[in-house]
Amino acid sequence: MSGRRNNVRGPTSALTDFLREQNITATTVAARAATQNQPVAGPSTAQANHAFDNADNAQEARGSSRSRRRRTANRDYDSDDLDDPEAPVTKKRKANSSVAKDKAKKLTKKDDDHEDEDEDNDPYTLLSKMGANPRPANGSIEKCAECDKEFSVSQYTIAAANGPGYLCHSCAKKLGNDPFKKPTAPRKRTKAADKRNIVYFEERRFPTLVSLCINVVSTHIDDIEAFGDIGALNMEAISKAMSKKRSLNSENVNLFYGAGNTSLTLYDVTKLSPAALITLGHLNPNLTSLRLDFCGLISDEVINSWCTSLPNLVQLELLGPFLVRAPAWVAFFRSHPQLNTFLITQSPRFNLECLDALIDSSSKTLTRLGLREVGLLSDDFLEPIGLLSGHLTYLDISEPSISCSNTAVIKLLKKAGFTLTHLNLSGHIGLTDEVLQCGLLPHVNTLDHLMLSNLPLLTDEGVARFFSQWSNPPLTSVESSRNPALSSKSLTELLNHSGEGLQYLNINGWKDVGATALGNIATQARNLRSIDLGWCRQVDDFIMKSILDSCKSWLAEVKVWGCNKVEGKWVTSGTRTKAKVSGIERARTSF
Repeated sequence: MSGRRNNVRGPTSALTDFLREQNITATTVAARAATQNQPVAGPSTAQANHAFDNADNAQEARGSSRSRRRRTANRDYDSDDLDDPEAPVTKKRKANSSVAKDKAKKLTKKDDDHEDEDEDNDPYTLLSKMGANPRPANGSIEKCAECDKEFSVSQYTIAAANGPGYLCHSCAKKLGNDPFKKPTAPRKRTKAADKRNIVYFEERRFPTLVSLCINVVSTHIDDIEAFGDIGALNMEAISKAMSKKRSLNSENVNLFYGAGNTSLTLYDVTKLSPAALITLGHLNPNLTSLRLDFCGLISDEVINSWCTSLPNLVQLELLGPFLVRAPAWVAFFRSHPQLNTFLITQSPRFNLECLDALIDSSSKTLTRLGLREVGLLSDDFLEPIGLLSGHLTYLDISEPSISCSNTAVIKLLKKAGFTLTHLNLSGHIGLTDEVLQCGLLPHVNTLDHLMLSNLPLLTDEGVARFFSQWSNPPLTSVESSRNPALSSKSLTELLNHSGEGLQYLNINGWKDVGATALGNIATQARNLRSIDLGWCRQVDDFIMKSILDSCKSWLAEVKVWGCNKVEGKWVTSGTRTKAKVSGIERARTSF
């Protein structure tokens, strides 16, 4: 271990200077402590006491009561290092050693706060903390107790946990002690009342007996045998409650089965295996309507079994039949020529051959056709659909992978549009105002529900002109979300055309629609049951309050996601409405 010391010194006290002049330092005191129990030849203890008396006399001469550090050194030490020339005696030395110790203690009383701040860094003070192996001074060179490499001692140096010596910064970090790590600041508590996020408002009512029973059944659905015969009245409500918990499986699904069932709706059959789905057909042979959501496990084997086990089926609605191939679809359509409703969503293997088989077998009975999110849908699909002219009332060809063209859609509407009551063209991003002017305007005049979402090429002027000229009766439902180019003109003409009959309105994403046009909703659409005003920037508390007040009798749901001007000020403790308002992020009160 190197004994080199740093010669740079800071300010020291008068006592420290005096002790240094008397050759009384931290090193000599430590050496004396190490040999205190060994007989050492040398001068008597009177010289050491004489040195301490000199310190007392020097302090009294300066007339200062400055703070001094506690001294625990033993007066009985004998060491040649403490010998020094006699200093002039200005005061009679006390003969009693206990009195000398008391005077030394008086010198160490702390009465100066500035001195206290530096005492831990002063190597000549705090003698009570000095042991046989004192901490080396800052700047000295030491060897690491872990890796034996030399390093410079600093105030961040950490002593080795096992054994003597100190650790370099690298070894200290490896052992989990980061000397440079700053303490984390305490987390500030925020007031919950100031940053409260209220998702929606709705009137709180006591649950009905029926709802309580449905919750009990859905919670204890695995004890199906204990329920007995529940009846078909609340089966759909129980099915919805179970779908929220995804608790429907092959063991408890028998609750919904019965030979007398003519209609079956299951909202989540994710956990039903192909064998369980085949069993569904055998245990419900008289079904005429079947709806299965999230039915990704339906395979060709299941569809082929339904060809014989469900002979009376006329309505089929499936969400997510990914695995079914074209031959299975063709066989099913040929075995069910009486189909009047066929609605599928997300079926990537449904191709033109399947559609031709459906049209050939059910061209005289099919009235509702839905091919939503069918990946292979193209202009070639629209020509066979045109053969359903005269009785097709429901058509959903939304969200294709590749948009159909204006020409193909106009040709389809020209053939089959005059009987349509429901039309969904959402997601055909290539369609323009031409479809409205040349397809809908002259050939479609019986619509109740119109869905034109995500058609970015539509213009505000084109949509406004279409509604101002259209002879169709007032619409019941209009969905035109994600059309950022539509604005005040479109909304004004839409309300003028369909305001009195409108029940469902979705203009989510009409970012530039003005406050005046939005204010007309309350006066022209009083029969609204659901409205989505998300991301309409001018929606504020005044517009919200006017809509809720005018449509109080019917309105059940209002969505205002992204409407930053809506703060919920219109909600008071006495507000009563059955409408659920979702999307309010800065509401101040609730009820």
